[in-house]
Amino acid sequence: MTVQIGKPLTAEEALQRIGELPPLPAAAYKALELIRNPRSDASALARVLSMDQALAGLVLRWANSAFFGLRHPVTTVQHAIVYLGNGTVQNLVIAASVASLFNRPVPGYGLERGSLWKHAVGMATAARLAATKLGRAITEEAYNAALLADIGKLAYELLLRDVELARPEWAQLPFDELETQCFGLNHADLGAEMARRWNLPDRLVQAIQFHHRPLDVPDPEAAGLVAAVYTADIAVMMLGIGLGSDGLQYQIEPSALERLGLDEAGFQALLLQVMPAVQEAESFLAA
Repeated sequence: MTVQIGKPLTAEEALQRIGELPPLPAAAYKALELIRNPRSDASALARVLSMDQALAGLVLRWANSAFFGLRHPVTTVQHAIVYLGNGTVQNLVIAASVASLFNRPVPGYGLERGSLWKHAVGMATAARLAATKLGRAITEEAYNAALLADIGKLAYELLLRDVELARPEWAQLPFDELETQCFGLNHADLGAEMARRWNLPDRLVQAIQFHHRPLDVPDPEAAGLVAAVYTADIAVMMLGIGLGSDGLQYQIEPSALERLGLDEAGFQALLLQVMPAVQEAESFLAA
């Protein structure tokens, strides 16, 4: 693969150089379709999830976890779906679908095996906490969007492997700026295109694309969601979760905190909640 630094690439060109995108598992894709369809019911969703042993087991484990503290165990996938609700089931399906993709080394970004996955789980957990004041619907969207926010790195790192990152000024740049300087688009842009090709909702696509640039989001109705994902990314960077070779090159945008109803004390309180929640999530979502 020949990579020419400074020549702008479109998302289409970048993906053509990288090769075919990994597909979502068939059961996961169908399950997400059913969850988005208001006319579908729990029995139809249960039939689809039951075709995938990993997804069925994950839903049952989550419903029976200590977090919910049920007096009587849930023994069927359909009962688990009814108890958990579509929002939680959607989170679990997306998490399980991307886990195997994220849980591998990403040398283009200086990440060891499992680091990108831990960062994704940390972001998802922090985004849910950050969006609390925006309402339950936004917190569920924020979890999904944050989990997928860095999906573009899986593709982009293949291009970065062929770039000699030797210019002194590049050492001071976060990767999203470095990518833009090298190729004219960054991993967030590429991730958004991947999400579009997976047929994910547009608000989710916007959250992925603008999670480093919350002031640039074009849809005002998505601004809160983007702010939550952006804030979560900064939070896990500060905590050193899945930290890449660009280190702590990111600064928080105060207006994002304001949109979430957070002040400095609220942000610090959020940081204290993230690590225990990540550890709990990892026990269920480990690839």
